[in-house]
Order: sequence, then C-alpha cells, then structure tokens
Amino acid sequence: MLDFNHIVGHEQIIEHLKTAIRTGKISHAYLLAGEDGSGKNMLANAFAMALQCEQIRQGNIGDAAEVKACGICKSCIQAASDNHPDIIRITHEKASIGIDDIRIQLNNDIQIKPYSSPYKIYIIDEAEKLTEQAQNALLKTIEEPPQYGIILLLTNNLNSLLPTILSRCVTLHLKPIDSELMIKYLMEYYQIPDYQAELSTVFAQGNLGRAIQYSSSEEFAEMKKNVLHLLKYIDDMELYEIIDGLKKISENKAQVFDYIDLMILWYRDVLLFKVTNDPNLLIYKSEFQDISKQANKRSYEGIEKIIAAMEKAKVRLNANVNFDLTMELMLLTIKENGND
Repeated sequence: MLDFNHIVGHEQIIEHLKTAIRTGKISHAYLLAGEDGSGKNMLANAFAMALQCEQIRQGNIGDAAEVKACGICKSCIQAASDNHPDIIRITHEKASIGIDDIRIQLNNDIQIKPYSSPYKIYIIDEAEKLTEQAQNALLKTIEEPPQYGIILLLTNNLNSLLPTILSRCVTLHLKPIDSELMIKYLMEYYQIPDYQAELSTVFAQGNLGRAIQYSSSEEFAEMKKNVLHLLKYIDDMELYEIIDGLKKISENKAQVFDYIDLMILWYRDVLLFKVTNDPNLLIYKSEFQDISKQANKRSYEGIEKIIAAMEKAKVRLNANVNFDLTMELMLLTIKENGND
C-alpha cells in the first residue's frame, strides 16, 4: 500500500479524502468510479492506510497538505504488506460476487469489533460484479453500519449498481490524469525514454495504469513496430499486400482497435507536421523523416479523409460489420489519398 504522496493526479479526490480524515467527517461508504487502471485501488489503499495510521490517530497530521500515513508505525507496516487485520479485501472465486461472499466476508465479519484499530475497512474491488442479491445484502449493512465500519466500493461501471446503493455512498469519479504528470512519472520511476513515455501516455488517454502497461509491454512494442512498418511503405504497396499485412498484424481481432488507434496517431502526426513543420510536436518523433515525406505528398483534405475513415472503421467494427470488408474500405481510403 502507498500513501497519498505516491499517487499521480486525482488531486481533488485526494483533497476530499484528506479533509474527511482531518475533520473526522468520514462516510461509512465510498464509491470510487473509474476505468480499470485509473488508480482506484491506489486511492482506496492510501485512504485505508491513513485512516488506520497510529500517528494520524494521535493527531500528528500537520496541515491539510500533510495528511498522510506515516509509513513506519505498526499499522502502516501491516497495511503496506497487505497484512492488516482491520483492512479486509472481499474476494470471490466465481465470475460474480455472490450473496454468500458478502454475507460471510462482510456482513457477518463487520459485527466483530476492530482487532487493533479505530475502523474496520472493507474494500470491494470490481463492485460491478456484485449480483443483485449480493447488493441487497450489502445494502442492509450500508444502511445501518456499526460506527467503526467503512466500505469502499471500486467499480468501472456505475450503471451496474442499484440506485439504492448509489444513493447511500459518497461517489468519487476518477478523471483522466494530466499528460505531463504521466510522462514525468514514466520517465522518473520506470526509466522510460521520453518518446516512448509520450506515445504510451497519449495512447492511454489519461489512464496511468494503461500507460505503464503500454510503456513496458513487449507485445505493444511489437504491435507498434508492425504498424509503423506498414505505414512507412503503404504508398508503395499494392492493396492486396496491405490487406495481407494488416491481417497478419491483427490476427487477434480484440487488438484491432489498438492497431487502428496507432495508425490514427501516425496520420495526426502527418497532419500536424504539414501544418506546423515542427518535429518537436510529433508523437512519433523518431519517425520524423517518413512523416515528413508523407506530409509533403498528401493534401490536408486527404489526410483528414484517412483519419475519418479510420474512425468510421472503429464504429463499424463496434457494430459488428464484416471485419475484412471494414478493413478493406479503410485501407482503400488510405491508398486513394496517398499522392494528392
């Protein structure tokens, strides 16, 4: 577990949680909503650790900016090693979180007073997997919790939860993290080169967990390599060669959206360079020479048509339009706008 200072972004949520600790106005139920990899678990862990910290309990918290776990007391050490008796994670073996999971691990357990802390904190990750029966069982505890009970629900889909659950929780929405913060974090903590950190950050769209995954994934690096090879030589290839090339690199159809997004970033670079003539603004900085060549050959209208065709391909694939036909139409647009 990490303290608030180790979390990138989410300043408003952190300030809300710190204020709750500082004033003692802590809700019995919080709902952290954000996509997978956005930082829900880090926020929940930091909040739980701070709530149980012995230094904070003794009032040694300083001003609002310094409300954080000390990291050295027995409680913090237990929390950091995921071995705190009063911070409980709800687990489940099936695809869903069932009523028995909630009854046994939470409803029954919460009746027992904390072992060594002022609170018993229950963290339910993937709360969208709660069955309706499990949610109704949980609702009874949320409505009448013991004074020491705190429940943290983490979800990527608020619509999966009952309105009665939502109405009784303090809901905190995780927003995309600032790109500069993410790039700096990747470079400092993971020693990722600047160009790679920037591409991963843009591709992750404000999701730090996803950016970390992309920046360190051999599979993503190979995907990027294959896409760039196709795009560099696409103007000199026959349509059947392009289609064969794309089929090879998108054999896993679940990844085809990632391939298309990488291609969109390429043509946005081409368009940006055509407008600004500034290589420092490019995402694919290391491919400056090839981007420059394509920017000189293509018209503004042609590049915009290509990007629009790719966005349309994503819409068609989402609507389950024939895969091969969708790809062929997209690639045909690229070829038709190759030398305007």
